[in-house]
Amino acid sequence: MRRSFFAAAALCLFAVATASAQVAPRANDQARIRQGVRSGQLTRVEAARAQGQQADTRQARQAARADGVVTPAERQTVRHEERQADRVLYRQKHDGQTRVVR
Repeated sequence: MRRSFFAAAALCLFAVATASAQVAPRANDQARIRQGVRSGQLTRVEAARAQGQQADTRQARQAARADGVVTPAERQTVRHEERQADRVLYRQKHDGQTRVVR
């Protein structure tokens, strides 16, 4: 009895953890873009491009969740897009182009 209770509790915890970790939103990226604009690391064009990539990533995440189940292939696709957007944002922030901050 006790063993089955702990097994059921462990299974529930595992299900909750995997459901919430399927595809997490990337709110930190928006903060990174705002910080880059404020500091002058990102030009207006670079910031607009980064915002567009973030919108594409959000759309892919929503499409993956649309049917209620995020498959491993969908998760991989979304994570790939997120990593690609992160790399582009990092490169744009560190490419030496700056704008005058007033």
